[in-house]
Amino acid sequence: MRLVATTFLREDPYENRRQAGIELAAHVAHLHGRGDVVVLALPRGGVPVAHEVARTLNAPLDIFVVRKLGVPGHAELAMGAIASGGIRVLNDDVVSWCGVSAAAIDDVARKEETELLRRERDYRAGRPPVELADRVVVLVDDGLATGATMKAAVQAVRAQHPSRIIVAVPVGSPDTCLEFAAIADEVVCARSPKHFTAVGQWYRDFSETTDQEVRDLLHGRIVTA
Repeated sequence: MRLVATTFLREDPYENRRQAGIELAAHVAHLHGRGDVVVLALPRGGVPVAHEVARTLNAPLDIFVVRKLGVPGHAELAMGAIASGGIRVLNDDVVSWCGVSAAAIDDVARKEETELLRRERDYRAGRPPVELADRVVVLVDDGLATGATMKAAVQAVRAQHPSRIIVAVPVGSPDTCLEFAAIADEVVCARSPKHFTAVGQWYRDFSETTDQEVRDLLHGRIVTA
């Protein structure tokens, strides 16, 4: 069964990612106590959110590194994403509209892969990733705009044969949240405002999460089995 759980009544922003994580955790509280749940955070902004979810569920926390592929000259516009395991997801509409060539896509992907590998080495500090086979995986980010990075994450995680994938975010575009109903087994968008334009507008403090903050939040919660 696929489910989209949304709260449309609240149009006010979160104070910060920690508050967002606490509210999001309430929407997945039914998973508390299960021994087969693992929470995967999309770094960097998803880690403070996922930390609160994992803490509430008493579940292991790990990272899942995904990198947005920005349109050349307009890096903020996502034309796709790459994820661990050699997964690449493209937004064909954006690629076509911007006239991005295959060679240009490959060039951006190579650069982003370098950063992807750096982050995995840095955040893990030699620890292997959590085993995902036959587990309920809760994929967490700080929000969904186009959803390109999360789509890459879902595709890459699916290849590791989890029993279930739940996409969980504090806020997201209504259209994008609905799209994930056909991709994930369950989708939780805690807030899905009608006038959504960007994730950052729904946080009073949307300052960048640093690499050190990611390491600190993962310390003591990341597991190896």
